[in-house]
Amino acid sequence: MKGVVQRVSRAEVRVRGEPIGRIGRGLLVLIGMEKGDGARELDWFSDKVIHMRIFEDSAGKMNRSALETKAEILVVSQFTLAGDLSRGRRPGFERAAPPEEAEPLYVAFVEKLQQYPLKIATGRFREFMEVELVNDGPVTLILENRP
Repeated sequence: MKGVVQRVSRAEVRVRGEPIGRIGRGLLVLIGMEKGDGARELDWFSDKVIHMRIFEDSAGKMNRSALETKAEILVVSQFTLAGDLSRGRRPGFERAAPPEEAEPLYVAFVEKLQQYPLKIATGRFREFMEVELVNDGPVTLILENRP
């Protein structure tokens, strides 16, 4: 499982021009499922997203979590995160979980986040999506579960 977590002032995802998910200050989470991902990876990833300390405290240090700050979270599936460019110039997607395996994992990930008292918005699995965001400072992190 791989992800990119972007701290944002606001973010929106659209399908065919129609807004389907929108948040204010919080996190945009792009998540890609890989072959072999399961419950262990979901638990690790959801715990990281909710509890990683990337919001400033009163001293200006990144010391507060999404849960502590009541951040909003927008989750967008992004299979291209499993892309491999180590050879050639076109990415290979051999490591990406097939859609019939990835979608239940995506849904389970969103359900895990929904257990917390935060606004959780989503994109739409297997759709061509337009994602618009406004950075909240230079905070973009790559998450990769490496057991």
